[in-house]
Amino acid sequence: MTATDVLDQIRDSFQAYFEAAGRPAGMAVFTRYDSEDRLHCEVNAYFSPEAERIAKTLHAQPCDKPLRKGLGLLTGTSDCWAILFPENQNS
Repeated sequence: MTATDVLDQIRDSFQAYFEAAGRPAGMAVFTRYDSEDRLHCEVNAYFSPEAERIAKTLHAQPCDKPLRKGLGLLTGTSDCWAILFPENQNS
């Protein structure tokens, strides 16, 4: 599978939960692309705490909160940045 296929699956799964929950601003999925000087890059998806239920259905593993630098918003609302990364609002 390509990363695009997996990311589309995550986005589609997320959307149903997101809508059912009333589109909470703190529910989001982020991605980070990391090549580490390799030919092919690795893509990691990070689920916010409010997206835990979705993460479990996709067999994601818990991890520490990622650094904001290099993250992209895969799905959710842009309001999530201020909620999930308030420490970065003045930078």
